[in-house]
Amino acid sequence: MNIKLCFLVTLLTLSFAVNTTVAEIRVGVKKGDWIEYRAAFTGTPPAGHEVTWARTEVLDVQGTVINLQVTTKFSNGTLWNETITLNLATGQLGDEFIIPSNLNVGDAFFDKYHGNVTISKIEEKTYSGAVRKVISATAAQSTYYWDQATGVLVEGISEFPEYTIHSIAEKTNMWQPQIFSVEPTVFYTLTILVVILMIAALAILTMQRKKKH
Repeated sequence: MNIKLCFLVTLLTLSFAVNTTVAEIRVGVKKGDWIEYRAAFTGTPPAGHEVTWARTEVLDVQGTVINLQVTTKFSNGTLWNETITLNLATGQLGDEFIIPSNLNVGDAFFDKYHGNVTISKIEEKTYSGAVRKVISATAAQSTYYWDQATGVLVEGISEFPEYTIHSIAEKTNMWQPQIFSVEPTVFYTLTILVVILMIAALAILTMQRKKKH
């Protein structure tokens, strides 16, 4: 009986340890990162939700704690500046501004208002001039899209009976706009190589013509 009891206790202990293991939370942003959004709404949103533009800038990152400077522009032209603190470990995410980076379909993150939110889809979409891998999930009446590599919100759609709000990223310094669907560095490198090859070809043709004469 003692052996069986010990074996059962061991199994229960191991099961508890597995069930309470918390996945590593990876922060994909750093100080100085920023992103700007354009927003549009229909219907009659409540006061404080008539947003037409917003900018979020990372002021500081300490572990899973992220301090943000958020600037919001309302439909009447008023600008509102505020500093907010996110904590990816405790689910303090603001309006889902930033979540853990490099999540995949089936992974979940904790939100203090919505509980565990599970990533339902991954796809490639264009934001701020570049094709990015984005992940998405639905919480309450909203569907969110985040850049997978950074965990930054790139699009949000909220639908309520009285109004809808749609925000989408339009500018950022976290990635560069692509040229003909190619990263700028690659594009310019290829351009330089083409120019060098053209110069070399012209030089060879010039030398061949001189030899003929």
